[in-house]
Amino acid sequence: MATPYLALEDVSYVLPDGAPLFSRLTETFDLRHTGLVGRNGAGKTVLARILAGQLPPAHGQCRRSGAVHYLAQQVTPVADATVADLAGVQGVLAALRRIEAGSTAQADYDAVTDRWDIQRQLRQALVQAGLAHLRADTPAESLSGGESMRVALLGAMLSGADFLILDEPSNHLDAPSRQALIAQLAQWPRGLIVISHDRQLLDAMDRIVELSSLGLRSYGGNYAFYAQAKAHEQQHAVAELERVKLDRLREERAMRAQRERQDKRQARGARSVKEANQAKILLDRQKARSDQSAGKLRRQQAAAQLELAQRVREAASQVADDLGIHLHAGTAAGMAQREVAVLDQVELPFVPQATRHVSLQARGQQRIGLLGPNGSGKSTLLKVLAGQLAPLAGRCKVAVPLVYLDQGLGNLDPAMSVLEALRQVNRVLDDGELRMRLAQLGLNADKVAAPSGALSGGEHLKAALACVLYADPPPQLLLLDEPSNHLDLPSMQALEAMLSRYQGALIVASHDQAFMHNLGLTDQWVATADGWRCQPVDDPAMAAR
Repeated sequence: MATPYLALEDVSYVLPDGAPLFSRLTETFDLRHTGLVGRNGAGKTVLARILAGQLPPAHGQCRRSGAVHYLAQQVTPVADATVADLAGVQGVLAALRRIEAGSTAQADYDAVTDRWDIQRQLRQALVQAGLAHLRADTPAESLSGGESMRVALLGAMLSGADFLILDEPSNHLDAPSRQALIAQLAQWPRGLIVISHDRQLLDAMDRIVELSSLGLRSYGGNYAFYAQAKAHEQQHAVAELERVKLDRLREERAMRAQRERQDKRQARGARSVKEANQAKILLDRQKARSDQSAGKLRRQQAAAQLELAQRVREAASQVADDLGIHLHAGTAAGMAQREVAVLDQVELPFVPQATRHVSLQARGQQRIGLLGPNGSGKSTLLKVLAGQLAPLAGRCKVAVPLVYLDQGLGNLDPAMSVLEALRQVNRVLDDGELRMRLAQLGLNADKVAAPSGALSGGEHLKAALACVLYADPPPQLLLLDEPSNHLDLPSMQALEAMLSRYQGALIVASHDQAFMHNLGLTDQWVATADGWRCQPVDDPAMAAR
């Protein structure tokens, strides 16, 4: 069999409102493990579905050599679904049961094909993934979001496809599960396309392909190589744009000087005509020649200006849109070593026994990262601090104004526009300033006027972050639960830069190690088998984790 591949040939896609999402994409995906990156709204998921055969392009074609398995970023099981349904093997298992009961129907044998050992394979995969407590008939509704994604990933691995296309597979996975996913994908012997903003996962890819307003661009290396190459490209593109703009300015000055000389010559000629004692016909010819010369100069300069403007547009087109992302840092002055929060012999609800009891304190300008596996109580601890959950015992005291952003983005009313939501928490800045700040987050006029429930995942999170970070007065304590989920890489890097300048106390839970590292954390609260442990970031024990 020939080497499997996916090939885009002059592919375009048009949104239902008639706006083009992307145009004239041509690229081949072979057995190299490829990370597909791009800004929120660039069309990565649509492109993935075209590659998988789930969507037809508006123009061009996608050729596939081999079977493709596509895993969407949201695993939402239907009612009465089981682990086998999540893994995509329920139909095969049901056909096997019918064959074992005596069925000779051709449809059952077609459903099984050569997957006679699928039940043992599924069981073995669950055990190896640390999910031995799950069985094929376990109800899907009993699984956490992380467990559902891990089961769906196991199903993708068991699919036997020639190509896997995984859309944000590491979202909601804890650090051990992310490491296990990276190791698992490294062993995958066939084609792989991963859509992700997870830099650790992207660093394990053979190459990065970026989808942007400039089309598709392939970079022959992992994320670290891509980031370096991209930065160099953008520096060159910005420098070239500035050079072309300067050239246009010089040319326009030269043309203005040329026009001024022409005007002076015409003025002198006009005076000479008045003073000269010549026949009218000769004077008229002289004036016509002067007007013709001036007209020719105007036409030449107009053509030159059009050419200069085109050169500026071409240079500007090479500067990616992501350079416009900007966040304003809030202030929370006067915090110093002030005590901002205390958990005194608190018993957390709905938490395993090992991490149920906690005694911790946070002071002003501490930057605390919450670490631990899924289900260890990180979100519950944040909800207790935020006053959304009452502790079963003990005392929780928060001494400063705080803002809490949960994973469900509960601070946003889905029926309310982003601008309205931001205006509710900031009545000091006028609408123009609020719109400008939202635009700098990549939310244009149409987005800020639309109900927040209509936004994409990344846009929704940006709006929620804006309502947290731009509140007036700014919060003195930020509680953030997985704030980087769904953010594109430029927005995530902008968020990191903003939070690193934030002057108040910060407590953040995230499984994204690169994101946590870039926040400049001072301390970590770690959920372990022996309970909660508080330690500075430079603790040697933490460095070894």
